[in-house]
Amino acid sequence: MKLTFLGASETVTGSKYLLEEPGLRILVDCGLFQGLKNLRLRNWAPLPVPADSIDAVILTHAHLDHSGYLPLLVRNGFRGPVYCTPGTAALCGIMLPDSAKLQEEEADFANRHGFSKHRPALPLYTLDDAQRALDLLDPRRFDTPVALPHGLCFRFLPSGHILGAASVILCRNHKVLAFSGDVGRADDPIMRAPTPLAHADYLVVESTYGNRLHPDTNPQDDLERLFSRTFAKGGVVVMPCFAVGRAQEILYYIAKLRETGRMARVPVYLDSPMATNVTEVYRKHLAEHRLTISDANALDKAAIMVRSVEQSKAIASHNGPMVIIAGSGMATGGRVLHHLRLYASDPRNTIALVGYQAAGTRGAALAAHEPSIKLFGEYVRVRASVESIPSLSAHADYREMLDWLSSLTDAPTRTFVTHGEPAAADAMRRRIAEKFGWPCEVPVDGQSVELGEL
Repeated sequence: MKLTFLGASETVTGSKYLLEEPGLRILVDCGLFQGLKNLRLRNWAPLPVPADSIDAVILTHAHLDHSGYLPLLVRNGFRGPVYCTPGTAALCGIMLPDSAKLQEEEADFANRHGFSKHRPALPLYTLDDAQRALDLLDPRRFDTPVALPHGLCFRFLPSGHILGAASVILCRNHKVLAFSGDVGRADDPIMRAPTPLAHADYLVVESTYGNRLHPDTNPQDDLERLFSRTFAKGGVVVMPCFAVGRAQEILYYIAKLRETGRMARVPVYLDSPMATNVTEVYRKHLAEHRLTISDANALDKAAIMVRSVEQSKAIASHNGPMVIIAGSGMATGGRVLHHLRLYASDPRNTIALVGYQAAGTRGAALAAHEPSIKLFGEYVRVRASVESIPSLSAHADYREMLDWLSSLTDAPTRTFVTHGEPAAADAMRRRIAEKFGWPCEVPVDGQSVELGEL
């Protein structure tokens, strides 16, 4: 069995792991590259193997850096099953069409306004491609063995992080290859703690926060302070926010702040049809997370749900103070860009960064306090306060990752550290080697390794 790293190597994006042996090819995760332009351009490059030669795809979860390449894979000829959990299938049903629609709209906008270098600008894939990808989804329950060709089988274990997120445990002949997926936090207010691994002969483990610890602060307190400072100035809080997981967590904290009288009764807009739809998916999968029906109802009441473009534009007619929560989480696209164009130049306002900001994204530029950001082909001066709330994270930090890994009863033969920027991945490698003494390495993009007997 050969394992090739086709993404998420020395970066946090584009997760794709190709397993192959004569007569069999399986892709674990099928993610888009996001962030730096040289990474995004890789979405247009062909895979090293034909799409129609891949027998199956196994998804760890629905975030686009793990699932967003699926429509292009299907467009290029893939016709096999796409295994995922029911929660992941439900979220992909929202996220993949949204991704396709956004790409179609951005290509159309670029063509109409003439700021693309390409004539014409084309979307990476279309709504039709996304729908054909959804038709291939084959949901499987957690901790239920699924047979694959050549005597392989796999099962999903809950990894926390977001609804439906899983670690993938592949086995054959009592040998185990485990993919951590994105690992959540034990004390997440919504998702249950990640299930620890029992055994792995080979391990692929994420390292998003491999060189960082989350601050020991309460996100609810951090949000209260941020809101109070901005509202006192009559300002607007613009919050680029991931529609899956983070938006629901923010609504949860806003509901709690209002319930306890710690937040002024100002308008809160959730300007994301996708986040609104995702919140409903969480309601339908109560067994997978900590929210009760009462909690889910509170999320619905925490914000004004904005669906239409007309409603989104109408927000600008309201004066502050108010809160605008909109996608995308790293300000790479979506409705938040229009709000940033309107509110970034006013020093009374606050841009609140509530998630990981990958290198090369507008979110990363804002986090670095760049004096201006490029929006729709023009630079906009940033005079608003830019504040990050690092206590809000759906990823385990390095201490939490080490705690999660400590459940393994035996040392893996080889451990591969992926899904982290170079410094984070190497720090995670060093920490695993020092704490456990495991053979541990950081693969480079395109690297292939022989796994021996599996």
